[in-house]
Amino acid sequence: MDKKPDNQFEARDSRYSYPRPPFPSQPQDGNGLTTKMTPKPDHGEASYVGFGRMKGRRALITGGDSGIGRAVAIAFAREGASVVFNCLHDDSTDAKDTLALLQKGGAKAWLIGGDVADEDFCKRLVAEASDAMGGLDILVNNAGMQVTQASIADISTEQFDQTFRTNVYACFWMCKAALPLMQPGAAIINVTSVQAFEPSEHLLDYATTKFALRGFTRALAKQVVDQGIRVNAVAPGPFWTALQPSGGQTDEKVRHFGETSLFGRPGQPAEIAPAFVFLATQESGYMTGETIGVTGGHPIA
Repeated sequence: MDKKPDNQFEARDSRYSYPRPPFPSQPQDGNGLTTKMTPKPDHGEASYVGFGRMKGRRALITGGDSGIGRAVAIAFAREGASVVFNCLHDDSTDAKDTLALLQKGGAKAWLIGGDVADEDFCKRLVAEASDAMGGLDILVNNAGMQVTQASIADISTEQFDQTFRTNVYACFWMCKAALPLMQPGAAIINVTSVQAFEPSEHLLDYATTKFALRGFTRALAKQVVDQGIRVNAVAPGPFWTALQPSGGQTDEKVRHFGETSLFGRPGQPAEIAPAFVFLATQESGYMTGETIGVTGGHPIA
């Protein structure tokens, strides 16, 4: 492996710039913790360099304590944005570490814990975030639930319902609450997945929700364009996050996670955060209803 990148602009061979499988066995219970992962994911803590592209902007990110959400929070903060991030448990190690990291860097940052699968909480989250920051310009719907099951027979109604509430209903509730608070120039970014284009048989319910988010993004973009608000999505491929070893994949798949990408490894959260910065700023001002794929070489159609 090449040395760890000093910043996101350093030229390097992407095949070897981060760890490659096989990885050690590391099953986790519950929601998973970054601190228990080997190797540790890179969220851009030491490498992301901002240029003030989001100065004065106010962003709310769901699922921001770890993984892609943490990387986006770091990037937004270093670009000058105020950031409120949400996670299920605000007393978790990951949540505390993320908040401390943002605040240490001088960002205005807040943490609000709670379950986005609950409609009332989504309404409170948007209201409290807007109150804390004095408004809301960017909404990132990133929180997600993924549980691997070999067969449809193994997916309970409870799991199916919870996956939809977390991945789809939450996005609906968050957007519905946020839009009245947003001004022209605001942006909504939803997180779909390569699974919305090439679904895996063991992620049936998860892939179905990500298909739904593709349609939701395209339809909502048409609905709110007359308000001057843009709605786009990012479709990650195999990214090395705590979602994977905590039930998102079997332990065997985690050991070889990302091996089938063209780079032969999983992506690191730091490698996808710039796509969110792009969609949150006027650099993407002529884009709405679109999806950016960051999939490790598996183009989305």
